[in-house]
Amino acid sequence: MKMNEARTVKLSQHCVPIMEALQQYQAARVVPFDVPGHKHGRGNPELAAFLGDACLHHDVNSMKPLDNLCHPVSVIREAEELAADAFGAKHAFLLVNGTTSAVQAMVMTACKAGEKIIMPRNVHRSAINALILSGALPVYVNPGVDMELGIPLGMGVEDVEQAILDHPDAKAILINNPTYYGICSNLQAITELAHRHDMLVLVDEAHGTHFYFNDQLPASAMSVGADMASISMHKSGGSLTQSSFLLINNKVSEGYTRQIINLTQTTSGSYLLMSSLDISRKNLALHGQEIFDKVIKMAQYTRDEINKIDGYYAYSKELINGDTVFDFDESKLSVHTREMGLAGIEVYDILRDEYDIQIEFGDVANILAYISVGDRTLDLERLVAALAEIKRRYKKDPSKLFDHEYINPEIVQSPQQAFYAEKEILPLHDAAGRVASEFVMCYPPGIPIVAPGERITEEIINYIVYCKDKGCFLTGTEDPQVENINVVKEAD
Repeated sequence: MKMNEARTVKLSQHCVPIMEALQQYQAARVVPFDVPGHKHGRGNPELAAFLGDACLHHDVNSMKPLDNLCHPVSVIREAEELAADAFGAKHAFLLVNGTTSAVQAMVMTACKAGEKIIMPRNVHRSAINALILSGALPVYVNPGVDMELGIPLGMGVEDVEQAILDHPDAKAILINNPTYYGICSNLQAITELAHRHDMLVLVDEAHGTHFYFNDQLPASAMSVGADMASISMHKSGGSLTQSSFLLINNKVSEGYTRQIINLTQTTSGSYLLMSSLDISRKNLALHGQEIFDKVIKMAQYTRDEINKIDGYYAYSKELINGDTVFDFDESKLSVHTREMGLAGIEVYDILRDEYDIQIEFGDVANILAYISVGDRTLDLERLVAALAEIKRRYKKDPSKLFDHEYINPEIVQSPQQAFYAEKEILPLHDAAGRVASEFVMCYPPGIPIVAPGERITEEIINYIVYCKDKGCFLTGTEDPQVENINVVKEAD
């Protein structure tokens, strides 16, 4: 078949249309007089040696035989249809700007400037960035807080219902499924409640890709009838970093959603990222149950071993309370560290610097080790042994540690209004009482400590200083040292 002939492939989950088209392109030995300029790596031999010839041969430009991400009609379209089938969605979009772009597309599809969206305050920064871009207005539902662990939980159904009753004109509700720590809200009940009030349900499933492929895991967005979901396929799904899916369902318009995506997504879609989505989708669709059976088993084994070490607490389904912790993702290895006198970020740094173990993140009281099918029992045992030795070498009095992660915000202005307002720079210690014009957050997980439009308080300042002292990586401010902060300029 010539490369420009129409495809008549009968699709099944065994198909990998983008990969197959790239292989056909390579076999045809096409002479490239288009971009990218490295020309299959010949123009940049050092890069080719570093990444490999196969990688650069597949780093190609959009063309008729390979379709176009902005307006797919052939192989990319087929990959979208296969992904929709695998995830149980009406349609799936391949995204190469990360799940950040998926979250922003959800918010911007659901809400126009001045319209309201209900969301938990412990959202990823991408959701609040979407408010800055779109001009939509947040109605925050403060999540529950586990004071022992110092972490935000999910949204209570009654709290969501009250927010809906107080703001019946809201267009949508955004739900985390799960949180970074593995905690799930009552997704089914909140979805049904929102739909009764004609609101769209948007679900940030950056950390929930695996929910679609294993029956031991919490409910997924599409399974409960949600309208849109953002999927970080590169996290637990195995694709390349920065590759994601956006799923839509029910009456959400495919055409309009694509127009919204194309407002911010690159016109030069990476075929490395797209093919990795295609290949990973096939793998999960065919083998997801067994893959995540193994991951859950490994996570539980590691939890049990860590919980034999006094001073650590690797938590799981025992946190379930039927509301703000409606379910828990057992594949997550979240570990509380404060009882042995170390902040999570301190344990994170020691593991990396002294034991050559890189975990996902550490905050002021917890660490998260991301476990996947690529891990080995030997590696898990090495982690457990390192944690035991860290406890023996570094344990100290926990009484002086900060005791919680989440501070209820005071909303003064919309994020867009505050971000674009006339501003002034103040030393952080002098900013109490002023309205923030920028973010301050620890990354990861990327949940803002303070966001544009929120009042800066002494508690917030003290928390930021504490995070800096403990070695957290703070981002969001113009000042890279986070010694100063932009605030909304007050009227003379």
